[in-house]
Amino acid sequence: MFHSRDTLFGALLDVAQSHAHVEAIVCGSRRLTYAQLRTEVERVARAMLASGVKHGDRVAMLATTRLEFFTVFLATASIGAIWVGLGIRNRLDELRYIVADAEPDLLIGIDEFEGRDYRPELVELQRGQASIRELIVLGAVTDGLAYTDWIARHTTVSNETFVAAARTVVPSDAALLVYTSGTTGKPKGAVLSHLGLVAGNRAQLSRVEGLRPIALCAFPINHIACVGDTCVANLLASGTTILTERFRPEEQLELIQRERVNIWGGIPTMVQMTLDLPNFARYDLSSIRRAGWGGSPMPSGMIPRMRALTPDLYNVYGSTETTVNVTWTDPGASDEVLANTIGRPPPEFHCRIVSDDGALCAVGDSGELQFRSPTNMLGYWRRPEATQAAFTADGWLRTGDIGYWREDGNISLVGRRAEMFKSGGFNVYPREVELALETHPQVALAAVISQPDPLYSEVGKAYVVATAGASLDSSELSRHARERLANYKVPKIIQIVAEIPVLANGKIDKQALRAANAV
Repeated sequence: MFHSRDTLFGALLDVAQSHAHVEAIVCGSRRLTYAQLRTEVERVARAMLASGVKHGDRVAMLATTRLEFFTVFLATASIGAIWVGLGIRNRLDELRYIVADAEPDLLIGIDEFEGRDYRPELVELQRGQASIRELIVLGAVTDGLAYTDWIARHTTVSNETFVAAARTVVPSDAALLVYTSGTTGKPKGAVLSHLGLVAGNRAQLSRVEGLRPIALCAFPINHIACVGDTCVANLLASGTTILTERFRPEEQLELIQRERVNIWGGIPTMVQMTLDLPNFARYDLSSIRRAGWGGSPMPSGMIPRMRALTPDLYNVYGSTETTVNVTWTDPGASDEVLANTIGRPPPEFHCRIVSDDGALCAVGDSGELQFRSPTNMLGYWRRPEATQAAFTADGWLRTGDIGYWREDGNISLVGRRAEMFKSGGFNVYPREVELALETHPQVALAAVISQPDPLYSEVGKAYVVATAGASLDSSELSRHARERLANYKVPKIIQIVAEIPVLANGKIDKQALRAANAV
């Protein structure tokens, strides 16, 4: 079969041929070798073709990090369609917006998880979006088609038809939409290509040289850390990915011990919660050979505790828009480098740091980090103006992160150009939170800033002004926010105030709020 090594299906074929009997995916009691993964991906792809999915169509999936997530993603990519992951922590209004924007042809979702029944929400999403031709449900079905019945359709599509569809896919094709919010509060779909996911992650294989990865994935499926940084990266390294449907610190330790995990890490919050377990010492973690983190800085006091597990530690930096991690620390990096830098970019990812006037910054001078690589996102879905703003005229991706080159060639970050902050490794955009709070009938105005937190790195603090004569309660506002936002976006502190400082142009003075909060 003709295929390119720089497409996702081409990469799967290569690994399935060279490592057919190696375990690719473990999820609970279910285990697939690479040969079995290829077979399952082709079955799902043929079912999609039977449902009329074509090159460029979107397939949206609302699910936990379970085996079907990865097979559906790879199957979607194998025929040139575009996969959209939907987060189970998101509320119905958030899901509605993404579905309306992506206009998927198929919607696949789970029946329930941890007491939340998703079936009524899936039905609402289908009813509200004319593009969705079919609703497919994993588990008990009330409306729509059962996943098992849908998969059975693969027998109606010949292998020749599947091969013909797979041959249309080229590395520059879009494979994945990852929705990331903007400062306006409206999520934008970053369009990521086969080339970005495959060539970008292949460039990082040197970091696992000499070690076939056995790694955990507890990230949500709508996060690039799940789809790209873990699952695709492990596939390219012929590694084993152990999927867990939620992050539970003790389960992490149980799986490390049982599955002999050799690469472990995550966002610093996840690492810290795991290391802080009272019974941490009772687990056998001797299989760990490498440990790392990304998404936000690791508290310096945690690094020696990680080094007690393995001396081989690393720190990475990337974003949804860069598709993959684009800097990492050198092997043998000191605790100081790990705590205070994001490492350095390899040759595959050209990096520059520029001042506000576009001049290259000298060592020690702060400016915006920018990257140029064919693995960067293709752009924002149906947002040409936002795409143009994301890149410089000569093709460099603007990250919005401010940092500087050190004398040793590593990069230190000092802040973010935009107001976005990260809570537990997840992006939080203040305006999106403010808009949710302001839907409360007794809220006149809301302003959200971030403040440091020992566990989550940063959390939100909201200042809220009530409408005339209203009596607001912070616990009621928190409940209101939780009904409309994923829990990591909900401010940890809500303060009712008589007024919020504004600038001469009428905009909220966030700098004054931060200064008052620091007192």
